[in-house]
Amino acid sequence: MTPLLQLEHVGVAFPKGRGLRHRGHYWALEDVSLTLHQGETLGVIGRNGVGKTTLLRVIAGIIDPDRGKLHNPGVRASMLSLQVGFAGQLTGRENAILSGMLLGASRRHMERAMDEIIAFSELGAFIDEPVASYSAGMKARLGFSVALQADPDVLLIDEVLGVGDEPFRKKSAQAIHERIASERTVILVSHNVELMRQLCDRVVWIEEGISRLEGPSSEVLDAYTQAVG
Repeated sequence: MTPLLQLEHVGVAFPKGRGLRHRGHYWALEDVSLTLHQGETLGVIGRNGVGKTTLLRVIAGIIDPDRGKLHNPGVRASMLSLQVGFAGQLTGRENAILSGMLLGASRRHMERAMDEIIAFSELGAFIDEPVASYSAGMKARLGFSVALQADPDVLLIDEVLGVGDEPFRKKSAQAIHERIASERTVILVSHNVELMRQLCDRVVWIEEGISRLEGPSSEVLDAYTQAVG
């Protein structure tokens, strides 16, 4: 089976310190390889701070690797982001269209999806108010709703996402589960072993910026659990 996406020995370095205090670089990712196939849910597991979110940013095309290769034959991969491209002076409706376009959807698609975006975000008439007047929770709800409707080829989900109040968090979690249960292609970042067992076809284990193991979920998760105790 031809991979949908493939990373080969990817590394990403960031500068230490800021401005004149710049003191060399550190490797957020050192050597990560993985393969993603059409229609699967690939889990990325590892402790906090091992480079999982940086990995998603590479796959989404937000940052380029400093070494290694990302093979992407034109696949649109987007992070489930809460407020990509939001501009405070524009209305929620205008931001929804622009943000969806930044995620790769057409203007026409986002305009057709507007009723669903308004309903899911629970913004009602506030959709035509400037985003500068929104609370953080309202912005989060709008961003999540836009990302779902933009419908990229590969949806990248970072489990640390906390969206809105408790009822909306439950609704957003259900929407993510429905997406994963469909034939869509998903990469899910988490350190929750049981969640991975339930949702993922395969898993990649990242440790200290290096991909330690990739394979069937049970095999990788058993090895990870044994290693971290």
